[in-house]
Amino acid sequence: MTTTTLAVLVPLLPFLGAAAGLLLGRTAPGFVRPLAVLPTVAAFVLAVLVAARQGGGKAVDAATQLTPTGSVPIDLALHIDGFAALTAVLVGLVASCVQIYSTAYLRDDPRYPSYAALVSLFTSAMLLVVYSGDLMVLLVGWEVMGVCSYFLVGHYWETPEARAASLKAFLVTKLGDVPFLLGLFALAADAGTFRITGVLGAVAAGGLDHPTLVALLLLAGVAGKSAQFPLHTWLPDAMAGPTPVSALIHAATMVAAGIYFVARLLPVFAASAAALTVLAVMAALTMVGSALAALAQDDIKRVLAYSTIGQLGYMSGALAVGDRGAAVFHLLSHGAFKAVLFLAAGVVIHAAGTNSLAAMSRMSGLARRIPDAYWTMTVALLALAAIPPFAGFFSKEAVLVAAEHTALGDRDVAPAGAGWIVLVAGLLTALLTAAYATRLWLLAFRGRGEEAPDHGRQPLAMSAVLWVLAVPSLAFGLAVTSLDDWFDGHALTPTTTTAVLGTGTALAGGLITYAAWRRVTTRAAHVPLGAVAAHPEAEPAVSEAEAITTHTPAYGSIASAPDPADPGRLLLGPLHRHAATGFHLDALYTAVFVRPVRAAASLVRFLDREVVDTYVRGAGATTGLLGAAVRRAQTGNVQTYLSVLLAGSVVLAVAAVLVAAGA
Repeated sequence: MTTTTLAVLVPLLPFLGAAAGLLLGRTAPGFVRPLAVLPTVAAFVLAVLVAARQGGGKAVDAATQLTPTGSVPIDLALHIDGFAALTAVLVGLVASCVQIYSTAYLRDDPRYPSYAALVSLFTSAMLLVVYSGDLMVLLVGWEVMGVCSYFLVGHYWETPEARAASLKAFLVTKLGDVPFLLGLFALAADAGTFRITGVLGAVAAGGLDHPTLVALLLLAGVAGKSAQFPLHTWLPDAMAGPTPVSALIHAATMVAAGIYFVARLLPVFAASAAALTVLAVMAALTMVGSALAALAQDDIKRVLAYSTIGQLGYMSGALAVGDRGAAVFHLLSHGAFKAVLFLAAGVVIHAAGTNSLAAMSRMSGLARRIPDAYWTMTVALLALAAIPPFAGFFSKEAVLVAAEHTALGDRDVAPAGAGWIVLVAGLLTALLTAAYATRLWLLAFRGRGEEAPDHGRQPLAMSAVLWVLAVPSLAFGLAVTSLDDWFDGHALTPTTTTAVLGTGTALAGGLITYAAWRRVTTRAAHVPLGAVAAHPEAEPAVSEAEAITTHTPAYGSIASAPDPADPGRLLLGPLHRHAATGFHLDALYTAVFVRPVRAAASLVRFLDREVVDTYVRGAGATTGLLGAAVRRAQTGNVQTYLSVLLAGSVVLAVAAVLVAAGA
């Protein structure tokens, strides 16, 4: 087979698997799991073959006109460069692991057939985005992912949290997609084509008339899809869905799509210094804010959700300083270790005996009961904290090196100010990332909560994939030194300055958190967990409705009470209350957007009922009265009719005489 044929099959196979799974889910349930796993694994194998053939060299391009439009044509096109080839391998690997993992995690779920089909469709849509060479075709995959995320996040639709989270994810991402669509049209109008190669050629020739406007419109869509400030609030709430879905969204689809889109069209954004500066500021606020929020969360999945937002901020920062190689490198590295973290969190949740949420303050004794999750999560957390020689160290250092070069003027792709913004925010976030990673490990595996009943050994399908993904989490950073050709041909090795600063801040963050944990653990050694009234910082338990509004898990008095052995409270101090709620952005959006929209809707409803309906009812009543009057005139008496006719004739005659006299 040619490389083009193999590339076409990569997104096509999961799509066919999704269609077959939906059709046969009820009539032939025995085929559901094979149809979920085999097409995805086959797509992964083909993606590896495509990457091997592409080899990091010249991009593979192929196109056929999809439909004549009379103006800007739309082509069914492939554009596979080194970035696309490696990203497709990541998507295939993570999706395969998620499908295998889900066969055990959702074994008894009655809606597993539709779940598996949607995961396959999700995978197909992301692969379409990765391989597409036409922006309109890319948009199809972009929007299909949004629909899939809506259904998958709301998989547990019986719970109000899942319903609210799925709707919020859909609406917030759509809020960014509207300007994104306008940006695509504006870009095509300037470039005269939707083909990515044509757009890049137009940029190189200076053919964009409105580069800043186009870039800012596109960035709105990227902020929504990749959960960047200020459109990031949907991602922590999306943890109400099944944990394997969280792994897929955070590691290889959905949120990765926005970063990948900017990387593919980076020259469009680099044509505007203002757009790069906006992207740098957005990345810095996202990095630091999400890291502070992660340090205050009790639910393990919400910690990882805010962690994803922050790591995506690193990728946006690399793009803001004009280095797409560093951004994609961190995208790939992060995809591996974040998939491990979420899937291991699923094992933790399974072992803790809960459904989809797990408060770390309730955990105890898990390290010896789930050794596979313990060791693989340890590896992934070290990679997240950027400790050498794990993959996260090399990819995060690549971002810091790019920011350093831009800040010092060694590269003129982006403004020096953008470089300083990303560098300072990146170092501060490295400190905070190591802090919340250490806190998660200590609370989850060294906590003093109430030990849940032992549910026995975890299924092999759940444990095996953790080790598969742990390998790139450990080794990918070392292997990437031989893949320079895949990343625009420049080395992604750390420099002494950034390595010392980055690793130093990470170690400092971890050690400070450990010292804080030892201090609060010693202080709370004689405070029983759940003694709410006895603890000076205790907070009352919240109802389920309040939990949805404030994003506090409604676990009851024990889980809702703050754990006196939580180092996050000591480290953040008065800031903890604000960080735990995501700095009240949801409350702000409610006040600025939700309430005015609801007030406007109430006004429209009032006008419709009291004004429009009044006129409608009045028109009907008037017609009824007129009909009643006419009905009364119909007496059936011929003499009456003749009298009225005669009277009318007299009136007309008099009127005619008066008119003639006046004339």
